[in-house]
Amino acid sequence: MSNNNDITTNVSTEPGKWVAQYADYLYTYAYTRINDEDLAKDLVQETFLAALEKLDQFKGNSSERTWLTAILKNKVIDVYRKKSSAFAKKTDVVEAEQEQQDFFDHDDGHWNVEHRPKAFGIEEQDPLTNKEFNYILQKCLQKLPALWLSVFTMKHMDDQTTDVICEELRVSPSNFWVIIHRTKLNLRACLQKNWI
Repeated sequence: MSNNNDITTNVSTEPGKWVAQYADYLYTYAYTRINDEDLAKDLVQETFLAALEKLDQFKGNSSERTWLTAILKNKVIDVYRKKSSAFAKKTDVVEAEQEQQDFFDHDDGHWNVEHRPKAFGIEEQDPLTNKEFNYILQKCLQKLPALWLSVFTMKHMDDQTTDVICEELRVSPSNFWVIIHRTKLNLRACLQKNWI
């Protein structure tokens, strides 16, 4: 007679195939969130090592890829935390805010003519155009202060809730909304300058 507590899940994992099957996907996931090739490679390696160490904890409730992505996601969030705690680099924020200083008329709060939003022209489905646009977008993202990039990426790429982002990055909800607003303004200005 067998005891239910003795049941073990027979999960088939193949760590020897992880690099071939998942490295490119995991690298792309990391790179699109942190914009640093070397760091993205390091995080993928750290993900594989952490997965090997925790292999006995993998129960098979999800696919290997989903499990590895969850490990990597936590590592990316750790990078966000480190960057946002090193937010003492106030010059980045001051420079980013100065770029936005003249966006609005100080009397009535409306857009100034030269900074008024324009169509980006990416509505076309030309893959080459989209590649070029994505390249410029990545360059604009790299110019953001670390905390702004972290908040923006978690919100708009990872679809995290405001509560999760505030907790993970240790920012208040009101600070979160200010950061999101300023980030969008900064990205729009950068894209208008470099794309249109």
